[in-house]
Amino acid sequence: MRSVTLRLDDDLDQRLGNLARQTGRTKSYFAKLALQEFLDEQEDYVLAIASRDRNESTVSLDDLERELGLAR
Repeated sequence: MRSVTLRLDDDLDQRLGNLARQTGRTKSYFAKLALQEFLDEQEDYVLAIASRDRNESTVSLDDLERELGLAR
């Protein structure tokens, strides 16, 4: 496992520290969780933009739910 050094402003560091103390988790745990979620979102965004730029066909969520029998 590799380590990364981050510089946080005082407010962000204090918030992260408070959350870690209140939950019994480490600051590293929450930093990794936040980074994983951010990367998941950004990767999805990049894929969506690339798909749009290639003019790939799309299906609306409503149509997909109907097709799969999940319509509400």
